[in-house]
Amino acid sequence: MTKSKLYTATGDRGTTSLVGGAREPKDSPRIEAYGTIDSLNSHIGLLRALTAQSPLTTPMLHTVQCRLFDIGTALATPGQLSDIPPVSDKDIQTLESYIDSVDATLPPLNSFVLPTGTTAAAQAHVARTECRRAERLIVALSRTTPVHPQTLIYLNRLSDLLFAIARFNNINTNQPEIFWTKNC
Repeated sequence: MTKSKLYTATGDRGTTSLVGGAREPKDSPRIEAYGTIDSLNSHIGLLRALTAQSPLTTPMLHTVQCRLFDIGTALATPGQLSDIPPVSDKDIQTLESYIDSVDATLPPLNSFVLPTGTTAAAQAHVARTECRRAERLIVALSRTTPVHPQTLIYLNRLSDLLFAIARFNNINTNQPEIFWTKNC
């Protein structure tokens, strides 16, 4: 088998190929949306690398990365919604279960937390904000292109999980959480 080249030059004129072969401008809402999902997945990959020793978060984040790939593929596929959404209600329930598992280890929160602390916690916050960006872009895309509603629900829950993981990383390494105050 011959190894293919990493470069194809097909995108040199500012378009990219969708699933099925149609081409679309690289700055279209669809490409922005699934490109941001790809970016989020990369940020979560870095978070996984930083938390590789965590038996609580590492398996969760692996599953999340797989679901994000499914979401990106669905967004890169033009046409009507398929009968099978990229994430299911069960996937959302699993994410909620992950949130509950992590949150059960954390003290109550009575103030806004600044996105800082350990490198892993800060990376979880970066991933959380990238998740929110993806969510906003997919909402915008959904105004002109059908998007499965479970996709938005999943991303909304995922940002909550990433916030909980950020807190978990700080608290479990005895890194004090830094709280926002009006005049800080």
